[in-house]
Amino acid sequence: MNIYAGNLSYKITEEDLRAAFEAYGSVETATIIKDKYSGQSKGFGFVTMDSKEEALAAIEGLNKTELQGRTVNVNEARPRSDSNNRNNNNNNNNNNNNNRRRRNF
Repeated sequence: MNIYAGNLSYKITEEDLRAAFEAYGSVETATIIKDKYSGQSKGFGFVTMDSKEEALAAIEGLNKTELQGRTVNVNEARPRSDSNNRNNNNNNNNNNNNNRRRRNF
């Protein structure tokens, strides 16, 4: 099960995130999302756990708790397709706006 962890400290490491979730079961992956240019954490990440029961226990146990000085938000991750659709819509809107700006004389 894929889990979203938000409002993370910018200093937290993937090892720290993994350790917090391993208290509830086996962690397959723990990833902190970073800015592609600066390499700095964006303050959120994802954890994948094999067992749905362990994942639900981790969500219940860690949501709204303090981790390295920040109150974290932990819940089941949403499918990534939502953000892809949003980006496609923005690109279509930009193309439409560009077409409106052109004038044919």
